[in-house]
Amino acid sequence: MQRGLQTLIRLALLALVLGLWEVLPRIGAVNPMLLPPLSDVATTLWGLLGRANVREAIAVTTLEVITAFAIAVPLGAAAGILLAENEYLGAIFKPMLFYVFSIPKSIFLPLFILAFGIGFGQKVGYAAFTTTFVVMMSATAAVESVRGDYILVARSFGATPAQIIWRIYVPCMMPVLLETLRISMIFNFTGVMIAEMYASRTGIGHLISNWGENFQLPQLFAGIIILSAVAIAFNETVRRLEARVGAWRQ
Repeated sequence: MQRGLQTLIRLALLALVLGLWEVLPRIGAVNPMLLPPLSDVATTLWGLLGRANVREAIAVTTLEVITAFAIAVPLGAAAGILLAENEYLGAIFKPMLFYVFSIPKSIFLPLFILAFGIGFGQKVGYAAFTTTFVVMMSATAAVESVRGDYILVARSFGATPAQIIWRIYVPCMMPVLLETLRISMIFNFTGVMIAEMYASRTGIGHLISNWGENFQLPQLFAGIIILSAVAIAFNETVRRLEARVGAWRQ
C-alpha cells in the first residue's frame, strides 16, 4: 500500500513538472527562447529520431559507454580487491588512490587526445579512466564487508585464492558493487559526454554541443531527454539485478 502511494506521488510530481514545462513558456512566464514548451521539444525529438545521423550518433555513444564500462568495472574491481587483500600494496597505493580521486579528471583529457587522437579510443579510454577509480574505491570497501569466517572456512578446506575470489568474494561483494554501478555509470556517461563535447566528430554529445553552440534549444533539450532515457533504463536494470542478488548477503 505504501509503495503504491509513493509511486502515485512520484507520478504526480512528474506530471506537475511536465505540465509546468508546457504551460509556463506558453503563457510567457518563462522565455520560450530559453525553455521551449514540452510539446515543441517532443516534436523536435520525434523528428531527430527519424534522422540517420542522429541514430548513428546514439549508436556510437552507446557503444562507447558500454565498452568503457566493460573495461572499467573488471579492471577497477580487480585492482580494488588486490589493494584490500594485500596490506603492503594497500598501504602504498591507497593514499595515492584517494589523492588522484580528488583531482578533476577533465584535466587529463588532453593527454588522451594526444595519446589516442580524436576518435573512439580517446573517448573510451578517458571514460574508462574516470570510472575505474570509482569502482576501485567501491571494491576496496566491498572486500572489507566480507565476513572473515567465510574466508577462514574456505582456506581450512584448501580453497585456492582463485576459488576464494569467485566463490566467496564475488557473491558477497556483488550487492555492494551493484549499489555503486549506478554511480559508476554516471561517471562513465559524464566521461563520454565530456570527451565528445570537447573533441569529437561523432556521438550524441558532439551533436548536443553543436546544438548548444548554435542556440538550437529544442534540439538541445531533445538530446538531453535521449540521454536521460538511456541513463534511467540502465539504472532500472541495475536496480533489478541488485534486488535479485541481495539474498547473497544472508
